[in-house]
Amino acid sequence: MTVRNALLGSAAALAFALPAAAEMRPTLSFMGVTGLIDMPSGEQQSDGMLSFTAAYFGPIGRQTLTFQFTPRWSGSFRYSSGRNWDQVVDSPFATYYDRSFDLRYLITEEGQYVPAITVGFQDFIGTSLSQAEYIVATKTFNDKVKVTAGLGWGRLGSYGSLGAPFGEREPVDVGNGGTPHLGNWFKGDVAPFAGVEWKVTDRLTFKAEYSSDAYTEEAGIRQTFERNSPFNFGLDYRLTNSIDFGIYSLYGSQIGASLNIMMNPYRRPQGGMLGPGPMVVGDRPVSSGWGPEWVTDKGQLLALQNQTAALLRHDGIAIEQMAVTKTNVQIRINSTQLDNSAQAIGRTARALAATMPPSVGLFEIVPMVRGVPVSKVVIKRSDIEQLQFAANQDALIQERTQILPVSGARPADPIAPPDLTPRFTWNLAPYIGTTLFNPENPLDVNAGLSLKARYQLAPGLFLTGTVTKRIGGSNAPPAEEDTTDDSGLPPIRTEGDKYASFGDPAIKTLSLNWYAKPAPNVFTRVSAGYLETMFGGVSTEVLWMPVDKPYAFGVELDLVQQRGYDQMFDFLDYRAGVGFVSGYYMWDNGINAELDVGRFLAGDYGARIVLDRQFANGWKVGAFATFTSASFDEFGEGSFDKGIIVEIPFGWFLGKPTQQVTRVVMRPLLRNGGAGLDLDGRLYDNMRDFRQQDLDFAWGRFWR
Repeated sequence: MTVRNALLGSAAALAFALPAAAEMRPTLSFMGVTGLIDMPSGEQQSDGMLSFTAAYFGPIGRQTLTFQFTPRWSGSFRYSSGRNWDQVVDSPFATYYDRSFDLRYLITEEGQYVPAITVGFQDFIGTSLSQAEYIVATKTFNDKVKVTAGLGWGRLGSYGSLGAPFGEREPVDVGNGGTPHLGNWFKGDVAPFAGVEWKVTDRLTFKAEYSSDAYTEEAGIRQTFERNSPFNFGLDYRLTNSIDFGIYSLYGSQIGASLNIMMNPYRRPQGGMLGPGPMVVGDRPVSSGWGPEWVTDKGQLLALQNQTAALLRHDGIAIEQMAVTKTNVQIRINSTQLDNSAQAIGRTARALAATMPPSVGLFEIVPMVRGVPVSKVVIKRSDIEQLQFAANQDALIQERTQILPVSGARPADPIAPPDLTPRFTWNLAPYIGTTLFNPENPLDVNAGLSLKARYQLAPGLFLTGTVTKRIGGSNAPPAEEDTTDDSGLPPIRTEGDKYASFGDPAIKTLSLNWYAKPAPNVFTRVSAGYLETMFGGVSTEVLWMPVDKPYAFGVELDLVQQRGYDQMFDFLDYRAGVGFVSGYYMWDNGINAELDVGRFLAGDYGARIVLDRQFANGWKVGAFATFTSASFDEFGEGSFDKGIIVEIPFGWFLGKPTQQVTRVVMRPLLRNGGAGLDLDGRLYDNMRDFRQQDLDFAWGRFWR
């Protein structure tokens, strides 16, 4: 105990007594949160950081996804495994798998004399195996040393207890899990922990810590490993700015290793974006080159459209309609390559400045999405000419630009439209499909080919479909008998293993979709066919989205029937009526909220809340939770539907302009309660990029 007291005392004294020097980069612990080795620290990662940690020692394995969704708040999802679970205590499985969520809040940032202080809630809605609360402080000295000291409750108060100052921790009835045990927070034994980090070189860091985790279940009750000491030691090595790994000696008996992959939306792996740069806006041509008859000369007007189209083609922007008067031009565009809405507007304005006659001084740029005009961006030509090299040019052009509602009607006297319909596009590419967190097989992987096709029959009318052929994978065919489900709910999603196994080849989707705009702020969608992997039918939607407001409201009504397991042309007997009223709101910092209230696929009624943070380059990370009339017991393990959504644009990885996005939805469990249609093409997600607030958010790339 003398060594422990000395380490704790030194950590506390240093943390509060010495001034700070330059910052050392925060590292990640075995739990995948900002910390030492197995203990947390008081720092947070940089704003927006998304990190993945894979850590193992002895029989313990942990995979953790952590997102710093504001400078002070971070959240984590963890999937843990414990081998040899049944070697001394009867258990239905040899390896125990556990899912958990964490939340951390930075109380104070590190200053000259004040340490960074964080309060954390570990496994706060889980099975309580890893549940803990802590308050921890970290101080940096001379850009070489960090000292951490903290107090832990729950699991982090299980070794070296100082007593229970706030009352005893009540035994937890885990039940189905998924519910917070608020009455136990900061209750029970509290124990100190501490540690030191020393930056040996710019890449190598030495760590030492005193752990307050007794591993009561793993090392004590189940004896999966021997915990001989509370002291852990290790080395972290930074391979690149995005990857580091470590090797450690843990608890006097184990050797451990960890790999951390960190992705920052603000920093692309390839540096800047490749691709054609923006054209320079030259001097406006003299008026003498244009006679008064050009505005009525169909040949000259068509030549203007063709010249503009040729310039925009380099940026993947197509002209859908164009109308020109002596002083104004309205151009309706479809951007298929650039992943930033404001950049598409800026490139279009530059092209118009290069091609339009000198008398045309006002540009009306109307972005089209799925054949529907979203908004009208009005820019003066003189502002483009004067501000392209000005200081603070982004803010200046933003102040002078208007974003207005636009009707769905065509502009008056359009130039002969390009040959847009009918139009057929397709793409054949490999795919990788995963099924996560199955207790018998935590990671099912299959790979194959995916053929996607779209046939545009008329403006706003599309026939779309996706066909897949599996080449290989780990999916084993499930039992032929019907899936048993003790929840009493229809087996909506719990039969997913049958769809994954029997659908080869599979028609994933095949639907006719009609998009329209009956009023300046109203959008509609009607979809019919095989809407998703498990359901087909008819889906209708109406969205009211003022282009100059941060909010929107929508209504969706669906009548669907469950598809056959082979995902071809047949249907099962189950039918459902689904309907929602939805509200959407976006704050200036890119945080979005969505609330859907209505009837779900299993016939249960309730609400889903979605919170996500969006970045100007297309990144999106968020979480959702659904509570319905299905009780926690009816829902089953997990108690309610919840999960994490991560969307990363391909362009961020490749460094090339593309609108392709990889989207991952991670649910701890896929159950029947709170299940909705997995429908592509919903209105809000497709139309919102060109309303004022989203354009303002992305405006930093207008001139690029």
